[in-house]
Amino acid sequence: MSQGFRLVAMNLRDADSGKLLWQDSDDLSNPDVEHEARVPKKILKCRAVSREITFESADALENFRLEQRVLFKGQPLEEWNFDFGFVMPGSTNTWQSMIEAAPESQMMPASALSGNVVIETKFLDGDDIVTTSRVRIFYV
Repeated sequence: MSQGFRLVAMNLRDADSGKLLWQDSDDLSNPDVEHEARVPKKILKCRAVSREITFESADALENFRLEQRVLFKGQPLEEWNFDFGFVMPGSTNTWQSMIEAAPESQMMPASALSGNVVIETKFLDGDDIVTTSRVRIFYV
């Protein structure tokens, strides 16, 4: 793990309206703890969600990317990959990504998901792991 990598902030918005649904300024990149996020359940009704991550890196990252898995009761539900590219050393960066929702017919209710979903994110430089984050989601 890179000691010089830190998540400064993250937010989630309705991709259609731009309305802010959730934000946090805790460093969710710490791999030693399972973090918790309380997200409004109306996010599950969005056609797509825009995620914005602000991060700092003391080191240059040649091919910064994310591998993200959504786990329900420990079993994988979805997996996404996102590519950022080169990160300058000593920089603060903002990265916005769009996540499209599953079809409504495949969505589980917030009551079934809340507390049972963990988003596991591997932050990588090429194939080298920078850090891994685990965030348990509670829908409120």
